[in-house]
Amino acid sequence: MPPNKFFDPGAQRAAKVKDLFTQIASRYDLINDLQSFGLHRLWKRRVVRLAQPRPGLRALDLCCGTGDIAYRLAEAGAEVTALDFSERMLEVARSKQRADARAAPTPRFIRGDAQRIPFANDSFDIVTIAYGLRNLAQWQIGLDEMYRAAAPGGRLVILEFGRPELSPLRMLYFTYLRVFVPLLGLIFCRNPSAYAYILESLKHYPAQRGVAARMKEIGLTNVRVTNLLGGVMNIHYGERAVRLPTSWP
Repeated sequence: MPPNKFFDPGAQRAAKVKDLFTQIASRYDLINDLQSFGLHRLWKRRVVRLAQPRPGLRALDLCCGTGDIAYRLAEAGAEVTALDFSERMLEVARSKQRADARAAPTPRFIRGDAQRIPFANDSFDIVTIAYGLRNLAQWQIGLDEMYRAAAPGGRLVILEFGRPELSPLRMLYFTYLRVFVPLLGLIFCRNPSAYAYILESLKHYPAQRGVAARMKEIGLTNVRVTNLLGGVMNIHYGERAVRLPTSWP
């Protein structure tokens, strides 16, 4: 099989991913519903529950895409900043804001790089990312940046494609990603390569075990992984430890 035109493990990774999301932005939500049979909405609600947003908390949603998680965090009362490097995806997210007549606080959408978060250390009580860590040129740097931006006691929550442990399920899942998902891309975006990219990127991503190990390595506590559909998807959760006083009275 020829290499996917949107996947480049080298210096052009970011540019190619940006081009991909620019092309699919207008149909992104529709195809997410179709390829997950609507389940991605339930998984995102679960991310928000784990994040425990409430009024007075500051939340950062990285690789925010069309804003699903950002809006849910804001509806719970959190002060939300949502970051993505695709201006076209941000335009779709902001259009939802204009269409929403509810009085919930609205997220602040900004363009930026999840590997160079434009905020000071310890800035957020909640840091989330959905379907974004796998797309970074260096996912380890993205995770390090999430840790840096989180305040002591802050929560990090990651939703991402996984890799099932059971071989028959993994084979079935990879076949689904290789055949059915690109077909959706062909029908609705006239671009099968944009969705064949998912499988290609997943082959180069450490999935559950690798991400959990890195979370512990950088110092996150209470790290846990929730496997969804047998590991087809997963949610990683971790907390930045509260600093103890260096001296006692």
